Amino acid sequence: MRTEQGIYERLCLEGFQSGLSWLTILRKRDSFRVGFAGFDPDAVARFGERDVKRLLADAGIVRHRGKIEAAIANARATVALRDDVPLHELFWAAAPVEHAVPVSTADWFASTPESTALSKRLKKAGFRFVGPTTLYAGMQACGVVNDHLASCHVRAAVEAALHPS
Repeated sequence: MRTEQGIYERLCLEGFQSGLSWLTILRKRDSFRVGFAGFDPDAVARFGERDVKRLLADAGIVRHRGKIEAAIANARATVALRDDVPLHELFWAAAPVEHAVPVSTADWFASTPESTALSKRLKKAGFRFVGPTTLYAGMQACGVVNDHLASCHVRAAVEAALHPS
């Protein structure tokens, strides 16, 4: 997930997932994509109150006004970031220089200094529902960090995709 639209979608879904099961979000993903114009930041940035009401009436998505309004605010912030550093470049620049290979679940973190710094940067740019824990989950999901345990059978494949030779 290395495109602006892909990162924007992931951040929206991470925000909607907050407090809910990922299975709930994944089951509703197609409806989210329809409701939010394929997560095209330019299209969603033009959403207004009429769209908020439409989305609040859509049983196919999570109907939470704050999260819906955050997705719209985040689209506007995504578009505005292009003048400085595009969202996807900013997101991938938050990759840790060194990341210890987790040996057990005790080595996993809910957030990192990098996700905290990225959270502050995005909030300053107008993003909402982008706390350090939400962003770290997004960084994991997009492959910015590889938190598969050392013993996990897919760790090497994920690492190879992150750092092609």
